[in-house]
Amino acid sequence: MTTTTDTLVPFAAAIERYEPLMGLETHVELGTRTKMFCGCITTFGAEPNSQVCPVCLGLPGSLPVVNRMAIEYAIKIGLALNCSIASWCRFARKNYFYPDMPKNFQISQYDEPLCIDGWLEVTVEGATIRVGIERVHLEEDTGKSLHVGGATGRIHGADYSLVDYNRAGIPLVEIVTKPIEGTGANAPEVARVYVTELRDLLRSLRVSDVRMEEGSLRCDVNTSLSPRDSGVWGTRTETKNVNSLRSVQRAVRFEIERQAAVLDAGGRVIQETRHFHEDTGTTTSGRSKEEAQDYRYFPEPDLVPVAPSREWVEQIRAELPELPAARWTRLQAEWSLSEADMTALRNAGALDLVAETIAAGASPSDARKWWVGELARRANEAGTDLAGLSIKPAEVARVAELVVQGALNDQLARQVLDRVLAGQGTPDEVVAARGLAVVSDEGALTAAVDQAIAANPDVAAKIRDGKVAAAGVLVGAVMRATGRQADGTRVRELILDRLS
Repeated sequence: MTTTTDTLVPFAAAIERYEPLMGLETHVELGTRTKMFCGCITTFGAEPNSQVCPVCLGLPGSLPVVNRMAIEYAIKIGLALNCSIASWCRFARKNYFYPDMPKNFQISQYDEPLCIDGWLEVTVEGATIRVGIERVHLEEDTGKSLHVGGATGRIHGADYSLVDYNRAGIPLVEIVTKPIEGTGANAPEVARVYVTELRDLLRSLRVSDVRMEEGSLRCDVNTSLSPRDSGVWGTRTETKNVNSLRSVQRAVRFEIERQAAVLDAGGRVIQETRHFHEDTGTTTSGRSKEEAQDYRYFPEPDLVPVAPSREWVEQIRAELPELPAARWTRLQAEWSLSEADMTALRNAGALDLVAETIAAGASPSDARKWWVGELARRANEAGTDLAGLSIKPAEVARVAELVVQGALNDQLARQVLDRVLAGQGTPDEVVAARGLAVVSDEGALTAAVDQAIAANPDVAAKIRDGKVAAAGVLVGAVMRATGRQADGTRVRELILDRLS
């Protein structure tokens, strides 16, 4: 029995009756610059089939050679995820026929992975959840099929298909979690935060650019439901190749609502792969996995086993950089920020930008103020992330410095930011070209204050009678008269002094 998107169970109702169980498989293309078993380069966006050779094309007589850097990167990932590193492992052939795998088999790791039994802690709604890591193993990526024609972009209904083998053979690490249970209504958020933390961890290790939009980080999301208090887990579905953090969250939520509808109607959830649709936030059926796939795994005969020495593993461990969790704790203490403030920085993608802005001379409060406040709003309006804005941390630091010096007020600083973002120059060039500096000439300010007092005698009388709050009206008048370029604090002081 199947359901449509019109027969979903509301999320709150689904969670009330069912407990979700998740598993996440994350595929990470390693940034080794060359492929897993040959010397072909791996530049993203190159002309189709321009980065191939007899080895990655699987031509007769070609032999693979293991990329040592890929092994090192996989060990780094395993250590950072608190895994045990195997002292001996080997590659296997995973046999299947599909156009994007030119050899008709994929060199992967089966029952003897390089890294096993680790964990990564994430925090959601103030609760820390330890996500168990089942395994981290190495394999080679497949090519890329392009289905031309039809409405879905998939093979069914396409007029014809093209294959680009540039990606075939790129070193790929698969990180598989253990079942994640007990998350309840937070399950979608836990999935998103886990992938976010994992992405940040991988970026800190410098083993991948983890650009989900380019496919160097992809996630398969397994979801199943158990009737509450039944103790029996339901049939899982596997949503393939989800390629954004938001989509991971949406895919879990949708599958919970869809599967609950199936179960409530007396139906049976089918074990299958499913496709996530970014435009609608829904999943649709891919292919059934109710019968076990026979990939006929057997040890790869053309590769010797991999046996990393303890000395090599410990050397890699000693060279690990500061990991995100430790850095988070250190920066929070150094910047004197609350947990909520640090979370806001992280959620906005501003942590590194704020750190660079502070390094360029801004205070932590000023750096956070401009990035999380003004610049985050502009990024949202532009439909990009903060890192995509055309302004450098050093330029934000300079704007903050001009405000501290009194050369700009906040309103003028916003204008400067806008013009820097528009490509009109550095902050100092914008200030000079547009005449945006604060009016600091005492004579000019005093004249503007006297004019405002003369134009508003009733307000001036109230201030003389002790109603100091009325000074705001005169401050506003002076600010308008000076094109918002006066120092509001100094203007208020002059008004109160004249009317005392």
